[in-house]
Amino acid sequence: MSPGDQISDFELPDETGTPRRLSTLLERGPVVLFFYPIASSGGCTQEACHFRDLAAEFAELGAQPVGISSDDVAAQQRFAAAHSLGYPLLSDKGNEVAKELGAYRRFLPGGLHTRRITFVIGRDRRVIDSVASEMQFDLHADRAL
Repeated sequence: MSPGDQISDFELPDETGTPRRLSTLLERGPVVLFFYPIASSGGCTQEACHFRDLAAEFAELGAQPVGISSDDVAAQQRFAAAHSLGYPLLSDKGNEVAKELGAYRRFLPGGLHTRRITFVIGRDRRVIDSVASEMQFDLHADRAL
């Protein structure tokens, strides 16, 4: 996905099992959709907590972070609760959204994971910008702002 590309509307369960539709999330303003490989891993925790710590700055801009990975709802719920994240974590268990947005990869033999990539999405579902870095965990939230 490149700036200007339009993302298809999708619906996935959040960490509580509640279905969340992209178009509904965008009613409040831009969405910063960040893909992360594995809930509760070291780098993913650092990245997610940095988004949490910048929540006021995102809110000032009318934007909201939304995390997404192939972890199931229970793993997302544990992750959100352990770190008081305060924003939705979507479960893309079948990797459908990750595949559509180019965030899908095979990581280890037999293991399927998402790439660490962030998309800033405008209210019209068009990509405004993207950030791709596997090791610079704080870069995603900083650049998205």
